[in-house]
Amino acid sequence: MSIDYRTIKNDGFSEIIEKKSRFLGEAVRADTLSDAEDYIAKVRKKHYDARHHCFAYVVGEPGTPDEIIRSSDDGEPSGTAGKPMLEILNGLNLHRSLIVVTRYFGGTLLGTGGLVRAYSAAAKAAFEAADIVTIKQGISMRITCSYPAYGKFQYLFAKEGVTVTDTIFTDGVTLLVTVPAGSEDRMAKLVAETTDGQGICGIAGAVTYEEASPLS
Repeated sequence: MSIDYRTIKNDGFSEIIEKKSRFLGEAVRADTLSDAEDYIAKVRKKHYDARHHCFAYVVGEPGTPDEIIRSSDDGEPSGTAGKPMLEILNGLNLHRSLIVVTRYFGGTLLGTGGLVRAYSAAAKAAFEAADIVTIKQGISMRITCSYPAYGKFQYLFAKEGVTVTDTIFTDGVTLLVTVPAGSEDRMAKLVAETTDGQGICGIAGAVTYEEASPLS
């Protein structure tokens, strides 16, 4: 089942200090279980002297039985780190994504409530620092038209937010465009109206595309 979902395009990092304990958050893209496990191992190696490396991830094909959802408190009291971070991840509708928060113990116990707040704050800050995009289901369409019609399409597509992925110039112009799934008939109608029925419009195949999706 294909669904629209959010994911991380560029990593986000954070640092929270709570009663001298340092909480270092890292929010990264992780498409597969191996991606997540490899990154967690990398963090453990980089921060080998830290006490805890807690994490949460949602990886695999979104909306299918192959999607894997896991979290870990890594030695912290049960439910104080991995679970609240996973709740944030799910609340943001993030898939193919991993959050790791490393804690350097500062000598003062924070209690269960303090830990939940600190790990949650580090995770939120890391996600807010990342570049988030929405992956959408789309249709690639092939449009063949005259040069005068091409000039009209340049204006219309910019106005409508249609993405042109390729342009081929021969005796006429062939455009490959990406439109949201379900809008194929609307595009075909637009082509017919713009070219007085002379343009050719067909479906090239299913694709995915991304849109910026800031958290704020």
